[in-house]
Amino acid sequence: MPPLRQLRQFDTYRLIPSRFADLEDSVLTPLADSDAELADLFELDNATNARLLAEHGGAPGIGIDELLSHVPNFRIVNAAYTYPRPEGSRFNDGERGAWYCAFEAETALAEVIFHKTVEYAEIGRFDDSVSYQAMLADFTAQFHDIRGLAEFGPCLAPDSYETSQLLAERLLAAGSTGIIYPSVRHAGGTNLACFRPALVGNVRKGLVYRLTWEGSPTPVVEPDPSGN
Repeated sequence: MPPLRQLRQFDTYRLIPSRFADLEDSVLTPLADSDAELADLFELDNATNARLLAEHGGAPGIGIDELLSHVPNFRIVNAAYTYPRPEGSRFNDGERGAWYCAFEAETALAEVIFHKTVEYAEIGRFDDSVSYQAMLADFTAQFHDIRGLAEFGPCLAPDSYETSQLLAERLLAAGSTGIIYPSVRHAGGTNLACFRPALVGNVRKGLVYRLTWEGSPTPVVEPDPSGN
């Protein structure tokens, strides 16, 4: 097992698409011509909404008792755990997500840029402009720490999550709160995968960034005052 480290880290960065930053404002609203039609759309959406299913005890990967409620931005926190990628990410599988964040804004940007660039490379087109909202959070807890430990090098493979997901599965089963690890996409950067929603503290909005690809794999990064 990796060693435990007491972490006291404020202003960590997690970037989410700006369109998801205000979950109270449903993307369904423009699709409805009346309140009754909107209610029908909500009912249909809720039937397959992973976050709502989890909040009502219907998700296999996380219990309703672990999710947050009635604190600022609790829906955004819950969504991180209830909308995992089907194939999982570095330290989670496809049933239970995690709150991934970076200690530095540059690291958070590098992580997002890498994954978006891979998506565009798969379709052979680097032509898009996307706005990302930085969500800041504070942490004061013990986490497992694999920084500087050669035996956990395979968990940092640039193109495979197999070993890292196995480690996360073992740690989660043992009651771990999460993993501190060096960024694979930004040399010198540090990331945290927090396994427990209750430990994601004081979540609030930071800056908004616009990432624009103009034919090159390297995007232009600039502040986006509009937040759109």
